[in-house]
Amino acid sequence: MFPEDFARKHIESFTTEDECVFDPFSGRGTTLLEALLIGRQAIATDINPVAYCISGAKSQVPCLEALLSELERLHKAYTKMSQRMLEKECCDLPSFFHRAFYHTTLREILFLRSVLKWRTDALHRFIATLILGSLHGEMRSPSYFSNQMPRTISTKPKYSLEYWKRHSLWPHKRDVFSILKSRAEFRLSGIIPQKHGEVALQDAREAAAAFPSLHKKIRAVITSPPYFNVTNYEEHQWLRLWFLGHEPQPTYQKISKDDRYEKKERYWQFLREVWAGVAPLLQNNSILACRMGAIGLKEKEITTGLMESVLGVFPKACLTAPPLVSNVTKRQTDSFRPGTKGCVFELDYVISLRKA
Repeated sequence: MFPEDFARKHIESFTTEDECVFDPFSGRGTTLLEALLIGRQAIATDINPVAYCISGAKSQVPCLEALLSELERLHKAYTKMSQRMLEKECCDLPSFFHRAFYHTTLREILFLRSVLKWRTDALHRFIATLILGSLHGEMRSPSYFSNQMPRTISTKPKYSLEYWKRHSLWPHKRDVFSILKSRAEFRLSGIIPQKHGEVALQDAREAAAAFPSLHKKIRAVITSPPYFNVTNYEEHQWLRLWFLGHEPQPTYQKISKDDRYEKKERYWQFLREVWAGVAPLLQNNSILACRMGAIGLKEKEITTGLMESVLGVFPKACLTAPPLVSNVTKRQTDSFRPGTKGCVFELDYVISLRKA
């Protein structure tokens, strides 16, 4: 996990107002949003379109009035659209979708999938992000569109169908536009950052090329790299990726070849390449604060591997203190796939990056 308090604590400790913070593995945009909320500049990269969409929405948070107006416009456009055309799109989808969503809910999702310009339009990106958050989850909650699924990962189609049949589960009817209106009002009821950040749909190893105007401007890197041998993001986010225009089934190494490393030598080399890609953006004496996790590696191995990857780019780098260890307890997938093994502990590092 990468909680808000981890990001905020390190942002407040190592940066001052208007200094720039960077997260090369943006994920849900936690670092970026926390930095903006407390008056920092913030940039981020992520190669996964789901992460880019969510982070991008947090980098440019719209006002509620504009968002509700656009939702109303889209709803009117949906009611005028040929239902026969949408019905054909529904019929062309694999059987998973017909057991995952009520038929009218699926048509509304398909319409929004076809019209939202989430790559270029900030309002549409925020709406798409609301959809990604409600696309699947626990059926007892009226905030989710799908049949019973974890809210964090998209279970595979075959497994999902077998699970639903075994438990005699059918999707409930959900009004997508009503849910989105409710979610928008909830999400935008709190404090909204006054600053805007910038997110690039980019490999972290090419971060410097993504932000050429910010060379030597970054004071702190606050991040959590993909955990070693833990998660295949492309597989586990396949349904959200489908909504963003990708294939209607899990894919592997089509979007990213760096989702899940199982060979530790290659994993540490990958991180070294990331630090090299980030280096041109950094001020001298900048800070790297990161949370690490792994399956099959001990604490000492993680510390040694991380430091070797950093020292390969910043020969004068040093840990400011021993890493903090925390245990991972609750995992939502345990209720769907009991007995699966996950990451059992996480390590927090703060490293001073002194350039040679």
